[in-house]
Amino acid sequence: MATLSKRKRPSREEKPFKERLKISGKVFDDHTLEVLVKYLNSAVFKSLDYPVSQGKEAVVFRASGYRKTFIAVKIFKYETTSFHKVMDYIQGDPRFNVDAVKNSKREFVKLWARKEYANLQVSFKAGVSVPEPKHHRENVVLMEFIGVDGVPCALLEDVVLSNPKKFFNEVVENMKLCVKAGLVHADLSSFNILVRDEKPVFIDWAQAVSLEHPRAREFLESDCWNVCKYFKKLGVKCDAKELFDSLK
Repeated sequence: MATLSKRKRPSREEKPFKERLKISGKVFDDHTLEVLVKYLNSAVFKSLDYPVSQGKEAVVFRASGYRKTFIAVKIFKYETTSFHKVMDYIQGDPRFNVDAVKNSKREFVKLWARKEYANLQVSFKAGVSVPEPKHHRENVVLMEFIGVDGVPCALLEDVVLSNPKKFFNEVVENMKLCVKAGLVHADLSSFNILVRDEKPVFIDWAQAVSLEHPRAREFLESDCWNVCKYFKKLGVKCDAKELFDSLK
């Protein structure tokens, strides 16, 4: 059984909102609020509860649905998403037309969100362990909430695995399914894998690229290196080159 590291135990749900995570007010600009209100009025969910995680590009919230269900709401930030940091993951991907949004940061962020949703759809359909995609509108992506009784599952980085070798094999199998589906995650690490019932769930898919992307091989090699680096520290025998060769 996986246990949470005492070094990085997540705060409890009942703690005050502001103490859990400081969130820029710019996340909730007028356009984003309009999208959220439309979801509320359409009864997709009934309340936005609290933030699960925050990055430079997006904030993920837990939302309460009906009949005691929960949804993850990922809001991509219009103000802080950086063109130059994410352009490499879009430019060259034949599925998306970057030229149409180069002159508008707002449209670029919408494309980035659409890319996350599209990648989730492809990987979920292929059987990769990912949150099930639910809805997408502008800069907001709704997906399955990965948690137990409303409490979010922890990141791989924050748990102590009871069987690292078995978990590593599960990660590799999901990487194979991903490549078979024609995608490379392109940012796979212990910070982008959740642990649910001793099994991995891959998250954060906006940067994932098609195998047709000119840098797909480079990104896949990086994923293999990151995965092996982490599991080697847990005593698992892993060679990044051998892993990469097994995925090609």
